[in-house]
Amino acid sequence: MTRREWLAAAAVSAAPAQSKLPNFVLITCDDMGYADIEPYDASISYTPNLARMAKEGLRFTSWYAAPVCSPSRSALMTGCYPKRVSLSFGSWHAVLMPGDWHGLNPSEITVARLLKGLGYATACIGKWHLGDQLEFMPTRHGFDSYYGVPYSNDMRPGTTPPGANNLQHPPLPLVRNEDLLREIKDQDFFTADYTREAIQFIERNRTKPFFLYLPHNMVHGPLAAGSSFRGTTGKGLYHDSVAEIDWSAGEILKTLERLRIAGNTLVIFLSDNGGTPRANNKPLRGNKGSVFEGGMRVPALAWWPGRVPKGKVSGEIVSNMDILPTFANLAGGKPPTDRRIDGNDITHILEGKPKAASGYDAFFFYHSNRLLAVRQGPWKLHVNGTLYNLDADIGETNDIANQNPAIVAQLTAKLEQARADLGDGTHEGPNVRPPGKAKGPLRFWIQRPKDSGHAPHAPVRAVPGSPPSAG
Repeated sequence: MTRREWLAAAAVSAAPAQSKLPNFVLITCDDMGYADIEPYDASISYTPNLARMAKEGLRFTSWYAAPVCSPSRSALMTGCYPKRVSLSFGSWHAVLMPGDWHGLNPSEITVARLLKGLGYATACIGKWHLGDQLEFMPTRHGFDSYYGVPYSNDMRPGTTPPGANNLQHPPLPLVRNEDLLREIKDQDFFTADYTREAIQFIERNRTKPFFLYLPHNMVHGPLAAGSSFRGTTGKGLYHDSVAEIDWSAGEILKTLERLRIAGNTLVIFLSDNGGTPRANNKPLRGNKGSVFEGGMRVPALAWWPGRVPKGKVSGEIVSNMDILPTFANLAGGKPPTDRRIDGNDITHILEGKPKAASGYDAFFFYHSNRLLAVRQGPWKLHVNGTLYNLDADIGETNDIANQNPAIVAQLTAKLEQARADLGDGTHEGPNVRPPGKAKGPLRFWIQRPKDSGHAPHAPVRAVPGSPPSAG
């Protein structure tokens, strides 16, 4: 054996045994704007790792989420419009709140449950926000383990709808699996802590297929960043927090390369909805909570050395709903066939196949159960009758409905199709599935303000609006 042959054999024997099935890492951040990172704004210098992902992978320019947190996450997990799984609205708020009586139905087949059935190790590390009752937690939806906060980092348990001061900067429950670890007030450690947990999960599972879902709390308010990042951008705490998210993504990539499994791992990075007014959503109109592009079109990157071509850009319409069917296909499985799935397999787009096109004949913009717009190709029609050509007018500034009556009529018909399928407002469509309903008294992870005598996560009385008996 020559020295070259010996070195080659040694390298092979030193490499860890790898699964033939691909690994999946899905990284989301909260409330990041469309142009908050260098791949979408070349003037930014503090997101080198996300810039690297774009240079070495694929950048999407028409990736759609939902206008707010819980609906967006329901689409990621189920491959469905939030309206279809009855999570386009909370019990009394735009998103699920601590102690809400409903959440992601345990009968739904999440991407985690699907992959777990195919032999994957699964973990959710970070913000869940699909229901904080035990039957809605990640460990009941296909994740082997969970570490993080069950809801947004500005929430605390309250007993009444808005007006009860529910959104003050609160103590939060840090949860592992289904146990409360401790209450936390200082959030500076979040991003680094989640990153450490994520790396440990990857290291433990490097020789078998795994799915890591890493939904960061940042850059949702109240803002926080680790001490090594505060003040580093010179642009304020928001940008420092963005920089730490970038660092975290870089640590994940470095870990995959160190363990020699990068070539077998698809990494997707995206925001859960459009940015708030403090974010940079240019050139889009609107912000989080809106169905203008700035509320739902988000930064999204895909990285998979040797599989996703380098430096590509896709303007095809894709969305959170495409995660489940795409991961299912790549893992050798199939999406559920006993229920409606709205997303599409975008493997051909990821791989840069010639003429790879969106699977959406039309994409619908819902917010709080209301159908507010539809997009088909470059055309976007709002229910108020305004029409925009997004290829020519991405900022939705020039209403051209009067010049295009045929397009308006065509998209109006699409809106009626959505209403007949999913419903609109108080009208419930026939193909909407029910939410999960909490069984028995509602429970809180931490004590409610002005309450006493309740141990953490002990049964308490139901909040107003909850069903007396659900199940």
